[in-house]
Amino acid sequence: MQLEEHIAGAVNGSGGRLTAALALVGLSTACVLDYAYDPAKANLFPVCPMYQITGCACPGCGLTRGFHALFNGNVSGALGFNALLPLWALILGYVWISLFLYAFRGKGLPMWMTHPKFLWGFMIVLLVFGVARNIPAYPFTLLFP
Repeated sequence: MQLEEHIAGAVNGSGGRLTAALALVGLSTACVLDYAYDPAKANLFPVCPMYQITGCACPGCGLTRGFHALFNGNVSGALGFNALLPLWALILGYVWISLFLYAFRGKGLPMWMTHPKFLWGFMIVLLVFGVARNIPAYPFTLLFP
């Protein structure tokens, strides 16, 4: 069996549904842990290596604390940690629903976020956001987590 046929069989067969179910359990577990444990107080979550080494915030800095705040009902606090949190929450929610549907009915939602145009646009947004949040002048300092 060629590699392409093996991968297609795993994705389209019951192995794909099992993989989706395991990914769903993993994603759900991560969300529950983030809800239950405050990342600012618990040593359960790693520190951003870029921030730890350079002192500069990457585009993802503050997402764990932001999702913790969001899961606990503090929307303004969540946005204070990372202004792109609504976009990340939309993607995370969409992927969760798609994994759920794929695990239980064998067909998920269309993965528009894997389209090259979206990926290039998202990467540009992340690059601009990553640079802007590290500019040490008002109003850019508001973007720093």
